[in-house]
Amino acid sequence: MKKFWSIITVIVTVFAAVASFAVNPNSSAQAASNNKKVLVVYFSRTQGVYGGRLKRGNTARVADFIQQKTNADTYEIVPKKAYPKSYDRTTQVAQREQNQNARPAIKGKLPDVSKYDTVFIGGPIWWGEYPMVVRTFLDKESGLNGKTLIPFTTNEGSGLGNTRQVLKKQFPKSKVRQGFTATGNTVKNNPNRVRSQVNSWLDDLGY
Repeated sequence: MKKFWSIITVIVTVFAAVASFAVNPNSSAQAASNNKKVLVVYFSRTQGVYGGRLKRGNTARVADFIQQKTNADTYEIVPKKAYPKSYDRTTQVAQREQNQNARPAIKGKLPDVSKYDTVFIGGPIWWGEYPMVVRTFLDKESGLNGKTLIPFTTNEGSGLGNTRQVLKKQFPKSKVRQGFTATGNTVKNNPNRVRSQVNSWLDDLGY
C-alpha cells in the first residue's frame, strides 16, 4: 500500500510540474532576461522639434517607458554644443552634419557599458538615421561589440531609418534585435497608447 501511494505521489508531482510549464513555458527565459543588466541610452530634445516645444522630449518619453518596464539604468546623450532652438534650423544643421559625417562632442562623462548585457539606443530619426551626436556615442563605445543592442526611435515618417544597419555594421559581434519606433506626434498626444506598444514589444523580446 505504501508503494502504491508513493507511485501516486510521483505521478501527481510530475503532472503539477508539466501544468506549471504549460501555464508559462517562457518562465525560464524570462527569469534569465530579468537577471540581465540593461542600459537605456538616448538623445532627445524639447525644442527645435516638429510640432513645437515639449515639456519632455518624445524620445525621452519612450526611453522612460523602456526603463520602467526593464528597470534599466539610463544615460542621456547631451551635445556639448546645443542644437538650434528652431525646427527648420535644426534640420539644416542635422543635414550638414550628416553630409560632413561629423561627430559632435558629447557633454559630460560617458557610461561604462562593460557591465551591461543589453543596451537600448534611442534617438529621433534625422534624415533617415540617428543624429550624428548618437554616432559620436557609438564611435566612443567600442565595448558595445558583443552585447545585445536594440534601437528605438521617434520619427515623422522614417520609422527606424537605417539604425539597425548602422548597429550591425559597426558592431558585427553584437546581436541587434528588432527595434521600436513611434511618431513624435503619437508620443506627444497619446502617450498611454505608446506605453502599451512599448510594453508589448518588450514582452515579445523577453524583457
